[in-house]
Amino acid sequence: MRVFAALCPTGERRSVLTPNATVLRGPTRPSKTAASLRAGLIGRGIQLSYSPRMHESEGVRLGLNYSYRLFDFDLLDRNDADLPNLIAWLRDKGYAGLNITHPFKEQVIATLDRLSPEASAIGAVNTVVFQADAAVGHNTDCWGFAESFQRGLPHPRLDCVVLIGTGGAGMAVAHALLGLGVKRLAVADSIGAKARQLAARLNDQVPSREIVAVTDLAAALATADGMVNATPVGMVKYPGIPVEAAWLRPEMWVADIVYFPAETELLQVSESIGCRILPGTGMAVFQAVMAFKLITGVAPDPDQMAKHFDR
Repeated sequence: MRVFAALCPTGERRSVLTPNATVLRGPTRPSKTAASLRAGLIGRGIQLSYSPRMHESEGVRLGLNYSYRLFDFDLLDRNDADLPNLIAWLRDKGYAGLNITHPFKEQVIATLDRLSPEASAIGAVNTVVFQADAAVGHNTDCWGFAESFQRGLPHPRLDCVVLIGTGGAGMAVAHALLGLGVKRLAVADSIGAKARQLAARLNDQVPSREIVAVTDLAAALATADGMVNATPVGMVKYPGIPVEAAWLRPEMWVADIVYFPAETELLQVSESIGCRILPGTGMAVFQAVMAFKLITGVAPDPDQMAKHFDR
């Protein structure tokens, strides 16, 4: 428990450690003015995102006048350098908060006034809350992945796990895996320097675990209990599979953070050879549960959020 508290110190981490516990605990602060409660998602290639439906449907159920928009840099034909201006514009327009996705989870930090403890530890932000005097960055991916993992893959072997992808989402997943008890974490990235940087950072934070950067994925997977794909590979925009199918083994479990499509090619191949699989839908729902509470001040019902997602 101490490791998870250090790596992903959210006020709601208790349910990650006890899967049957209530997901969100404690009193909720009053919601922001319902008539002007607005939020959105910033990223690239996000037109198929389920976030608007999840957030708005739960807002309606809870009696909030809550709108949630997409700000797709591909559709808007914007450069990455336009991110600070967009954040400032939305803040001035009275938005309550934002979700941030690929490829801006690290870049957005420079536009914020401060970070929550978990976002600071992870080094990536996927939720921004606009307070009266500050834009505050949070990370709900870590908690979201851990909650999904414990519910969707009970009693997994965690002696050695391979994580592919060390971007903003991968950084959050790495922290979640260590908090869940992974003993040896092998991280890989198409940019080798990023994998080495993340491994070094995690070794400083959790010296009791073995965290290494790897370049030979075939060798790493040959002895792994499981693997997580934290890259965009498998999304509609980036079709394919992040590893050779021949490197997978039936005794492994395989998790993906991609959720559209829900059944990625990686999961299809993995399941066909007998692997236990975990789709990215659970992480998508649970990170949204936490983000909804942070943005609106109202605790949503996780089961209802999952129903919104399924629709």
